[in-house]
Amino acid sequence: MIKGENAKAVQVALGAMSGTSLDGVDAAVVHTDGVTIEAFGAEAYRAYSGAEQEILTTALGHWAGPEAEAAAQVVEQAHAEVLAGFEAVDLIGFHGQTLAHEPRGRGTCQVGDGQALAEKLGVPVVWDFRTADVELGGEGAPLAPFFHFACAKWIGATAPVAFLNLGGVGNITWVDPGKAAAEEEGALLAFDTGPANAPLNDLLRARRGLGFDEGGRIAAQGTVATGALELFLQEAYFSRVPPKSLDRNDFPEMMSLVAELSDEDAAATMTAMCAASVAQGMAHCPRPPSRVLVTGGGRHNPVLMEMLRVSLECPVVPVEEVGLNGDMLEAQAFAYLAVRVARGLPTSCPSTTGVMALVGGGTVSEPTG
Repeated sequence: MIKGENAKAVQVALGAMSGTSLDGVDAAVVHTDGVTIEAFGAEAYRAYSGAEQEILTTALGHWAGPEAEAAAQVVEQAHAEVLAGFEAVDLIGFHGQTLAHEPRGRGTCQVGDGQALAEKLGVPVVWDFRTADVELGGEGAPLAPFFHFACAKWIGATAPVAFLNLGGVGNITWVDPGKAAAEEEGALLAFDTGPANAPLNDLLRARRGLGFDEGGRIAAQGTVATGALELFLQEAYFSRVPPKSLDRNDFPEMMSLVAELSDEDAAATMTAMCAASVAQGMAHCPRPPSRVLVTGGGRHNPVLMEMLRVSLECPVVPVEEVGLNGDMLEAQAFAYLAVRVARGLPTSCPSTTGVMALVGGGTVSEPTG
């Protein structure tokens, strides 16, 4: 573990993220002291094979048992392969793969053994980021907001901005860069907006054997079923005050709402559901953001991006327009959070997860060899 005065020095941290879209493992280096981003470093991606995706998909919703164990093996092997390609890193932030998330029930479940990775790679691994937050009454998600605050500082933002991550689930972080620190009251508000890419990906995999709607081409050929959209927006989740979070499969009725639609109309309607979720969520922001910076796979879908631009009252742009990499932002977040955990700094607060007090989640595993 990083200790003493050396803990305040800039560290070369490697972060890894395997998200709910189940496409693969992102890995990225951040040079940081856990407060300020000094530089971004090397990046890599390791896709999951079709067989691996099937194992992970089967394990979703499982808290233990053979399905979860099989998923853990896939996750650990994929991470070991991609992370072994990096050299001269001080520590690794390993999120693992979320199989189930029930912060107001059974808790949260991410598979993957950080100690095993530390032994394989010979580098300290910070992992199990969410458990402490949930045990203290938090939602355990989203966890990237403290990193988003650092990003807002890094891009030189002076007015409030919103980071919108459109992965399997959508989440938003409202940032006031005028505050001195992320943990300062009023600096952040974060919450899951609703389903993003996961339901549409599942639908297209089932109907057409496709992983996703590349370029929004299928949705572009369809018409939104307004009745289905209106029924979707009646879900009680949207009236809940944030912070709040979701499991990947918390909106099973989406499939039934589009079951009788053509592939094109179903894709258009599900895409509209994602955009409408975001629009509903924006009403919770303390003040309108000056712009929405979109990260995650959803920013590659021009149909979704146009729906957002039409429904939101501020500019909506990919994070690349401010010099960030939307494919790697979550991996970078866990590199940054790993340094915070090692330094004993908080990684979540009441306005990001609803936790009762500032908390620094995470376990540090040292290699023993």
